[in-house]
Amino acid sequence: MNLASIPSPSTGVIELGPIPLRGYAFCIIIGVFVAVWIGNKRWVARGGKAGTVADIAVWAVPFGLVGGRLYHVITDYQLYFSEGQNWVDAFKIWEGGLGIWGAIALGAVGAWIGCRRRGIPLPAWADALAPGIAVAQAIGRWGNWFNQELYGRPTDLPWALEISEGPNRVAGTYHPTFLYESLWCIGVALLVIWADRRFKLGHGRAFALYVAAYCAGRAWIEYMRVDEAHHVLGLRLNVWTAIIVFALAVAYIVISARLRPGREEIVEQEKDDAAAGKADEKDEKKSDAPDAPEADATDGDPPAKDTPEAGADDSDRLKKKDSAPEAADKS
Repeated sequence: MNLASIPSPSTGVIELGPIPLRGYAFCIIIGVFVAVWIGNKRWVARGGKAGTVADIAVWAVPFGLVGGRLYHVITDYQLYFSEGQNWVDAFKIWEGGLGIWGAIALGAVGAWIGCRRRGIPLPAWADALAPGIAVAQAIGRWGNWFNQELYGRPTDLPWALEISEGPNRVAGTYHPTFLYESLWCIGVALLVIWADRRFKLGHGRAFALYVAAYCAGRAWIEYMRVDEAHHVLGLRLNVWTAIIVFALAVAYIVISARLRPGREEIVEQEKDDAAAGKADEKDEKKSDAPDAPEADATDGDPPAKDTPEAGADDSDRLKKKDSAPEAADKS
């Protein structure tokens, strides 16, 4: 008999008049805002411009939501496309079902587009946002609590999670894996912030550290879960994914540190300053160029014009010169 446990909400929807506020969606939205807020503070501290993180998030967040949903639907296709299931449910994202692997992968594509449009390096932007993403995941995991999903094995621990009877679930007390992952993500965020200050991580290494640390926790937490999942060689698919992504992240940290040590000195150029600098350069070039000579009537006689009158005067002078010797002989 449990002396203490964590109760689950009786419903995942709060009715605000005619507007239904779904706990899962609310947690995702709050997580996004917190991630952008943290990322903006870190970006400005690195010398970036305020608002850049939010501008790029406008691209990254929609891509991330689509990627997260696609990963979930593809890896759990039987929930939507098997016999007796309604494929339209695959679009009901508010009912839960986002795969972090797909969200990060496709979200990175959106972030790359945004960074390219702003002319800033994607690795530097990812480094600034990394702790914020971890905090966003910590908040977002509470959406699973609202939906009573993604819990672990049965347990009678004091912090066991109460699950009520419902579709695809049996009433009882279980390991609150959502809480384990939420706390783990907070620890990951603190680790990245500390390591970034201590070692001056740059060129995407702070983001890679976040990925590696998250995968280390996700592997053992995923192993505790009892919800339906595909297995490969006796392990859940997400466990294998965490192992592979962890190895790739560690490899990136090692290789990147050798090829590009240190941290970016400049993360964002001010476009207005750059344009002003170009204008100043043009003005300096104009001022350094020699002035063009101006025609002045007092500096000399104007050039002779090729006119009939000028030609007649010349012929008269020649005749006078020729007649001068003759006059001398007669005298």
